[in-house]
Amino acid sequence: MSDAKRARPDHPIDDTIAARWSPYAYDGTAVPLADLQAVFEAARWAASAFNEQPWRYIVASRDDTPEFERLLSCLVDANQAWARHAGALALGVVGRRYSRNDKPNGTAEHDLGLASANLTLEATRRGFQVHQMAGILPERARELYGIPDGFDALTGIAVGRPAAPDDAPENFRDRDLSPRTRRPLAETVFTGAWGTAGLTG
Repeated sequence: MSDAKRARPDHPIDDTIAARWSPYAYDGTAVPLADLQAVFEAARWAASAFNEQPWRYIVASRDDTPEFERLLSCLVDANQAWARHAGALALGVVGRRYSRNDKPNGTAEHDLGLASANLTLEATRRGFQVHQMAGILPERARELYGIPDGFDALTGIAVGRPAAPDDAPENFRDRDLSPRTRRPLAETVFTGAWGTAGLTG
């Protein structure tokens, strides 16, 4: 991977986290079935409120061209331009209510995020990279896949092996070359009062 994309943390973290990034250039090779199974197995073991497991995934490998194109059509045009070269695509779907009592699940999206984080890190550990997207067409996904009421397609997911930044669509190349940045902990972790930096010892 490009050194520009490796995290430069202020405190030591696991190398898999440091190596994770979201490419716009993929090499167009399929992700082997065993790797895809392992990636979604990692998602399966995420934590969730009351063990509801509100996540569902719709997956298409580029080995299956009709299904891959079908899922690709659920992304906005700007994302289709680069995601068409991924090794696999998925939609992250969330269930909005608890199955135990039919009450609204206020942490469902959080829990889908946990599952997708597990998925992402397992993929990174295996030499792939994941790019998650907000730019999807949820109603098209509902129509194409028969997503039932109470479930919503929330995110798109591309998985594959990164290619050289020059292989990305021109308007995305700079993003694949620029260093990753994050806010410092002092801006996101507080103690005592909102805005008061925590963990400063």
